[in-house]
Amino acid sequence: MREFIQRLPKAELHVHLEGSIEPTTLLEIAPHLSHTEVEARYHYENFAEFLKNFGWVAKHLTAPEHYAIATRRLLQRLEEQNVQYAEITLSAGVILWKNQDPAAVHQAVREATAQSPIRVYWIWDAVRQWGVDRAWQAMELAAARVDDGVVAFGLGGDEANGPARDYAQLFAQARAKGLRLLCHAGEVTNAGSIWQALEIGAERIGHGIRAIDDPALIEHLKAKDIPLEVCVTSNVCTGAVPTLPEHPLRKLFDAGVPLILNTDDPPMFHTTLHEEYALAASQFQFTEPELAQLAANSFRYAFRPL
Repeated sequence: MREFIQRLPKAELHVHLEGSIEPTTLLEIAPHLSHTEVEARYHYENFAEFLKNFGWVAKHLTAPEHYAIATRRLLQRLEEQNVQYAEITLSAGVILWKNQDPAAVHQAVREATAQSPIRVYWIWDAVRQWGVDRAWQAMELAAARVDDGVVAFGLGGDEANGPARDYAQLFAQARAKGLRLLCHAGEVTNAGSIWQALEIGAERIGHGIRAIDDPALIEHLKAKDIPLEVCVTSNVCTGAVPTLPEHPLRKLFDAGVPLILNTDDPPMFHTTLHEEYALAASQFQFTEPELAQLAANSFRYAFRPL
Protein backbone atom coordinates (compact mmCIF):
# COMPACT_ATOMS: atom_id res chain seq x y z
CA MET A 1 0.00 0.00 0.00
CA ARG A 2 2.80 2.45 0.81
CA GLU A 3 4.32 1.96 -2.62
CA PHE A 4 0.92 2.63 -4.17
CA ILE A 5 0.56 5.83 -2.12
CA GLN A 6 4.03 6.97 -3.12
CA ARG A 7 3.21 6.50 -6.80
CA LEU A 8 0.00 8.50 -6.57
CA PRO A 9 0.40 12.03 -7.95
CA LYS A 10 -0.86 14.29 -5.20
CA ALA A 11 -1.61 17.93 -4.46
CA GLU A 12 -1.34 19.56 -1.03
CA LEU A 13 -3.98 22.24 -0.57
CA HIS A 14 -3.98 22.86 3.18
CA VAL A 15 -0.52 23.41 4.61
CA HIS A 16 0.70 26.45 6.55
CA LEU A 17 4.21 27.58 5.75
CA GLU A 18 4.95 28.63 9.31
CA GLY A 19 3.59 25.34 10.62
CA SER A 20 5.65 23.33 8.14
CA ILE A 21 8.96 24.28 9.75
CA GLU A 22 10.83 21.28 11.14
CA PRO A 23 12.69 21.71 14.45
CA THR A 24 16.01 21.36 12.62
CA THR A 25 15.00 24.12 10.20
CA LEU A 26 13.95 26.38 13.05
CA LEU A 27 17.34 25.87 14.68
CA GLU A 28 18.95 26.80 11.37
CA ILE A 29 16.86 29.97 11.21
CA ALA A 30 17.24 30.84 14.90
CA PRO A 31 20.50 29.23 16.11
CA HIS A 32 20.30 31.02 19.45
CA LEU A 33 17.47 28.67 20.47
CA SER A 34 18.23 25.42 22.26
CA HIS A 35 17.22 22.05 20.90
CA THR A 36 15.23 21.33 24.06
CA GLU A 37 13.41 24.65 23.86
CA VAL A 38 12.43 24.05 20.23
CA GLU A 39 11.32 20.44 20.73
CA ALA A 40 9.05 21.49 23.57
CA ARG A 41 7.12 23.75 21.21
CA TYR A 42 6.19 20.81 18.99
CA HIS A 43 4.12 19.26 21.77
CA TYR A 44 0.94 20.65 23.35
CA GLU A 45 -2.17 19.55 25.17
CA ASN A 46 -4.97 21.36 23.35
CA PHE A 47 -5.90 23.65 20.47
CA ALA A 48 -5.24 26.87 22.36
CA GLU A 49 -1.76 25.70 23.30
CA PHE A 50 -1.10 24.65 19.72
CA LEU A 51 -2.03 28.14 18.45
CA LYS A 52 0.34 29.64 21.01
CA ASN A 53 3.19 27.39 19.87
CA PHE A 54 2.44 28.07 16.21
CA GLY A 55 2.78 31.77 16.93
CA TRP A 56 6.03 31.18 18.81
CA VAL A 57 7.54 29.39 15.81
CA ALA A 58 6.31 32.07 13.40
CA LYS A 59 7.78 34.82 15.60
CA HIS A 60 11.27 33.53 14.85
CA LEU A 61 10.92 34.18 11.13
CA THR A 62 12.49 37.59 11.36
CA ALA A 63 13.85 38.05 7.82
CA PRO A 64 12.59 37.33 4.30
CA GLU A 65 15.32 34.72 3.85
CA HIS A 66 13.86 32.77 6.77
CA TYR A 67 10.61 32.42 4.84
CA ALA A 68 12.60 31.35 1.79
CA ILE A 69 14.40 28.66 3.78
CA ALA A 70 11.09 27.38 5.13
CA THR A 71 9.64 27.29 1.61
CA ARG A 72 12.57 25.39 0.15
CA ARG A 73 12.51 22.81 2.93
CA LEU A 74 8.75 22.29 2.58
CA LEU A 75 8.91 21.87 -1.18
CA GLN A 76 11.78 19.40 -0.90
CA ARG A 77 9.69 17.23 1.41
CA LEU A 78 6.62 17.49 -0.80
CA GLU A 79 8.61 16.57 -3.90
CA GLU A 80 9.83 13.43 -2.12
CA GLN A 81 6.17 12.43 -1.64
CA ASN A 82 5.25 12.86 -5.31
CA VAL A 83 3.35 16.08 -4.69
CA GLN A 84 3.03 17.92 -8.00
CA TYR A 85 0.94 20.93 -7.00
CA ALA A 86 0.67 22.92 -3.77
CA GLU A 87 -1.30 25.82 -2.41
CA ILE A 88 0.65 27.03 0.60
CA THR A 89 -0.93 29.25 3.22
CA LEU A 90 1.13 32.20 4.41
CA SER A 91 -0.04 34.12 7.47
CA ALA A 92 -0.16 37.68 6.21
CA GLY A 93 -1.78 38.61 9.50
CA VAL A 94 1.28 37.47 11.44
CA ILE A 95 3.64 39.23 9.01
CA LEU A 96 1.79 42.48 9.66
CA TRP A 97 1.77 41.82 13.41
CA LYS A 98 5.56 41.51 13.31
CA ASN A 99 5.83 44.76 11.31
CA GLN A 100 7.65 42.97 8.50
CA ASP A 101 7.69 44.00 4.85
CA PRO A 102 5.11 41.80 3.06
CA ALA A 103 6.58 42.64 -0.35
CA ALA A 104 10.04 41.41 0.67
CA VAL A 105 8.62 38.21 2.16
CA HIS A 106 6.56 37.60 -0.96
CA GLN A 107 9.56 38.08 -3.22
CA ALA A 108 11.63 35.69 -1.10
CA VAL A 109 9.10 32.86 -1.17
CA ARG A 110 8.40 33.35 -4.88
CA GLU A 111 12.10 33.04 -5.65
CA ALA A 112 12.23 29.90 -3.50
CA THR A 113 9.33 28.28 -5.34
CA ALA A 114 10.98 28.96 -8.68
CA GLN A 115 13.64 26.40 -7.73
CA SER A 116 11.10 23.59 -7.32
CA PRO A 117 9.41 21.44 -9.98
CA ILE A 118 6.20 21.64 -7.95
CA ARG A 119 3.62 24.10 -9.24
CA VAL A 120 2.99 26.44 -6.29
CA TYR A 121 0.40 29.08 -5.50
CA TRP A 122 -0.08 31.02 -2.30
CA ILE A 123 -3.02 31.55 0.02
CA TRP A 124 -2.66 34.59 2.24
CA ASP A 125 -4.72 34.40 5.39
CA ALA A 126 -5.73 36.54 8.32
CA VAL A 127 -5.86 35.73 12.02
CA ARG A 128 -9.58 35.94 12.62
CA GLN A 129 -9.48 36.57 16.38
CA TRP A 130 -7.48 39.75 15.77
CA GLY A 131 -10.46 41.46 14.19
CA VAL A 132 -11.81 42.60 10.85
CA ASP A 133 -9.63 45.69 10.48
CA ARG A 134 -6.39 43.70 10.58
CA ALA A 135 -7.88 41.06 8.31
CA TRP A 136 -8.79 43.76 5.82
CA GLN A 137 -5.14 44.84 5.66
CA ALA A 138 -4.09 41.25 4.96
CA MET A 139 -6.69 40.88 2.22
CA GLU A 140 -5.54 44.05 0.47
CA LEU A 141 -1.98 42.73 0.45
CA ALA A 142 -3.18 39.45 -1.07
CA ALA A 143 -5.29 41.22 -3.68
CA ALA A 144 -2.32 43.31 -4.77
CA ARG A 145 -0.56 40.04 -5.72
CA VAL A 146 -3.41 38.20 -7.39
CA ASP A 147 -1.43 38.18 -10.65
CA ASP A 148 1.80 37.25 -8.90
CA GLY A 149 1.23 33.85 -7.36
CA VAL A 150 -1.40 34.62 -4.73
CA VAL A 151 -4.52 32.66 -5.59
CA ALA A 152 -6.77 32.96 -2.55
CA PHE A 153 -7.55 34.63 0.75
CA GLY A 154 -8.49 32.69 3.86
CA LEU A 155 -9.39 32.96 7.50
CA GLY A 156 -7.40 30.97 10.05
CA GLY A 157 -6.85 31.07 13.77
CA ASP A 158 -9.47 30.67 16.49
CA GLU A 159 -12.87 30.24 14.85
CA ALA A 160 -14.66 30.45 18.20
CA ASN A 161 -13.35 34.01 18.69
CA GLY A 162 -13.66 35.21 15.12
CA PRO A 163 -17.05 34.25 13.68
CA ALA A 164 -17.07 34.01 9.90
CA ARG A 165 -20.16 36.21 9.57
CA ASP A 166 -18.09 39.17 10.79
CA TYR A 167 -16.09 38.90 7.56
CA ALA A 168 -18.92 38.93 5.01
CA GLN A 169 -18.07 42.33 3.51
CA LEU A 170 -14.36 41.57 3.49
CA PHE A 171 -14.92 38.29 1.63
CA ALA A 172 -17.19 40.01 -0.89
CA GLN A 173 -14.49 42.56 -1.59
CA ALA A 174 -11.81 39.87 -1.83
CA ARG A 175 -13.88 38.05 -4.44
CA ALA A 176 -14.38 41.27 -6.37
CA LYS A 177 -10.60 41.71 -6.44
CA GLY A 178 -10.10 38.28 -8.01
CA LEU A 179 -9.22 36.20 -4.96
CA ARG A 180 -10.63 32.74 -4.33
CA LEU A 181 -12.04 32.22 -0.86
CA LEU A 182 -11.63 29.67 1.90
CA CYS A 183 -12.17 29.49 5.60
CA HIS A 184 -11.27 27.26 8.53
CA ALA A 185 -14.56 26.14 10.07
CA GLY A 186 -16.08 23.26 11.96
CA GLU A 187 -12.71 22.24 13.34
CA VAL A 188 -13.09 22.82 17.06
CA THR A 189 -16.56 24.41 17.16
CA ASN A 190 -19.68 23.07 15.42
CA ALA A 191 -21.53 22.75 12.12
CA GLY A 192 -22.92 26.27 12.53
CA SER A 193 -19.43 27.64 11.95
CA ILE A 194 -19.36 25.87 8.59
CA TRP A 195 -22.72 27.32 7.59
CA GLN A 196 -21.37 30.79 8.37
CA ALA A 197 -18.29 30.17 6.22
CA LEU A 198 -20.48 29.07 3.34
CA GLU A 199 -22.77 32.05 3.73
CA ILE A 200 -19.88 34.48 3.27
CA GLY A 201 -18.69 32.67 0.17
CA ALA A 202 -16.04 30.13 1.20
CA GLU A 203 -15.34 27.79 -1.73
CA ARG A 204 -13.46 25.23 0.34
CA ILE A 205 -13.70 24.53 4.05
CA GLY A 206 -10.57 24.04 6.12
CA HIS A 207 -11.22 20.95 8.28
CA GLY A 208 -15.05 21.04 8.39
CA ILE A 209 -15.26 17.74 10.27
CA ARG A 210 -18.25 18.81 12.38
CA ALA A 211 -20.34 18.65 9.22
CA ILE A 212 -20.90 15.05 10.26
CA ASP A 213 -23.29 16.35 12.95
CA ASP A 214 -25.65 18.05 10.47
CA PRO A 215 -27.37 15.93 7.78
CA ALA A 216 -28.66 19.03 6.00
CA LEU A 217 -25.14 20.40 5.78
CA ILE A 218 -23.84 17.13 4.38
CA GLU A 219 -26.47 17.27 1.65
CA HIS A 220 -25.61 20.90 0.93
CA LEU A 221 -21.90 20.18 0.58
CA LYS A 222 -22.69 17.32 -1.80
CA ALA A 223 -25.17 19.32 -3.87
CA LYS A 224 -22.89 22.34 -4.20
CA ASP A 225 -19.74 20.20 -4.61
CA ILE A 226 -17.92 22.02 -1.80
CA PRO A 227 -14.93 20.09 -0.45
CA LEU A 228 -13.62 19.72 3.06
CA GLU A 229 -9.85 19.92 3.54
CA VAL A 230 -9.51 17.13 6.10
CA CYS A 231 -6.38 16.87 8.26
CA VAL A 232 -6.83 13.73 10.34
CA THR A 233 -3.69 13.76 12.48
CA SER A 234 -4.06 17.49 13.11
CA ASN A 235 -7.58 16.95 14.43
CA VAL A 236 -6.40 14.29 16.87
CA CYS A 237 -3.38 16.27 18.07
CA THR A 238 -5.36 19.45 18.74
CA GLY A 239 -8.20 17.59 20.44
CA ALA A 240 -10.71 18.47 17.73
CA VAL A 241 -11.59 14.78 17.94
CA PRO A 242 -10.97 12.86 21.18
CA THR A 243 -9.38 9.79 19.59
CA LEU A 244 -8.38 8.59 16.15
CA PRO A 245 -11.17 5.98 15.88
CA GLU A 246 -13.72 8.75 16.50
CA HIS A 247 -12.58 10.80 13.51
CA PRO A 248 -15.42 11.13 10.97
CA LEU A 249 -13.23 10.74 7.86
CA ARG A 250 -14.79 7.44 6.83
CA LYS A 251 -18.34 8.56 7.59
CA LEU A 252 -17.95 11.78 5.63
CA PHE A 253 -16.49 9.92 2.65
CA ASP A 254 -19.21 7.27 2.70
CA ALA A 255 -21.84 10.02 2.89
CA GLY A 256 -20.53 11.40 -0.40
CA VAL A 257 -19.01 14.64 0.89
CA PRO A 258 -16.11 15.82 -1.32
CA LEU A 259 -12.90 15.36 0.67
CA ILE A 260 -9.23 16.24 0.29
CA LEU A 261 -6.50 14.84 2.53
CA ASN A 262 -3.99 17.36 3.87
CA THR A 263 -1.38 17.83 6.59
CA ASP A 264 -2.10 21.32 8.02
CA ASP A 265 1.16 21.77 9.99
CA PRO A 266 3.03 18.51 9.34
CA PRO A 267 6.03 18.63 11.74
CA MET A 268 3.92 20.12 14.50
CA PHE A 269 1.62 17.11 14.15
CA HIS A 270 4.46 14.66 13.42
CA THR A 271 3.02 13.59 10.08
CA THR A 272 3.45 13.85 6.31
CA LEU A 273 1.00 13.78 3.42
CA HIS A 274 2.13 10.24 2.67
CA GLU A 275 1.33 9.28 6.26
CA GLU A 276 -2.14 10.82 6.05
CA TYR A 277 -2.94 8.58 3.09
CA ALA A 278 -1.43 5.59 4.89
CA LEU A 279 -3.56 6.40 7.92
CA ALA A 280 -6.70 6.48 5.79
CA ALA A 281 -5.80 3.00 4.56
CA SER A 282 -4.75 1.42 7.85
CA GLN A 283 -7.22 3.02 10.25
CA PHE A 284 -10.22 3.73 8.05
CA GLN A 285 -9.94 0.90 5.52
CA PHE A 286 -9.66 3.10 2.44
CA THR A 287 -8.99 0.93 -0.59
CA GLU A 288 -6.55 1.78 -3.37
CA PRO A 289 -9.37 3.09 -5.64
CA GLU A 290 -10.65 5.24 -2.74
CA LEU A 291 -7.17 6.63 -2.05
CA ALA A 292 -6.84 7.36 -5.76
CA GLN A 293 -10.12 9.26 -5.55
CA LEU A 294 -8.81 11.36 -2.68
CA ALA A 295 -5.66 12.12 -4.68
CA ALA A 296 -7.74 13.04 -7.73
CA ASN A 297 -9.83 15.33 -5.54
CA SER A 298 -6.70 17.19 -4.49
CA PHE A 299 -6.26 18.30 -8.09
CA ARG A 300 -9.94 18.67 -8.91
CA TYR A 301 -10.55 21.18 -6.12
CA ALA A 302 -7.33 23.14 -6.57
CA PHE A 303 -7.88 26.79 -7.41
CA ARG A 304 -5.50 26.52 -10.39
CA PRO A 305 -5.75 22.84 -11.39
CA LEU A 306 -3.07 21.26 -13.56
